[in-house]
Amino acid sequence: MEQPTNLWAASLYLMLSGNLIRFIFGLALATNAVNLLIFVAGRLSQTHPPLIDPDAGVAAQPLANALPQALILTAIVIGFALLTFVFILFYKAYQSLNTVETELMRVSEPRENSGAEEGGQAGIGGAHGPGREGA
Repeated sequence: MEQPTNLWAASLYLMLSGNLIRFIFGLALATNAVNLLIFVAGRLSQTHPPLIDPDAGVAAQPLANALPQALILTAIVIGFALLTFVFILFYKAYQSLNTVETELMRVSEPRENSGAEEGGQAGIGGAHGPGREGA
């Protein structure tokens, strides 16, 4: 089945795009892909039905396994809680930074200069990082 793979590819593309709104849609697609994968894995079977008559050996018709359905219901609730948390984080980030582009959300990082700084060093610790002189 290719649908979970296509959903995973689309969600990964959206989450790596660098835009927070696309990230949220990608996260929602990823949770739906997991739910679909669990649903497909819990296919119909006649071997172990959850409830049958004591006299019957097997069920008269195919029955769905209840465990994947319970797992999907739990995953839906957890996915909804995760999306709600991400929406709140997105709102707070947008309020404080006024952008949805992740490349512009560099509050704790120093600004990059176009030219070299005094002494020819490219930043803290030189061009090769802290503790690596000329290596």
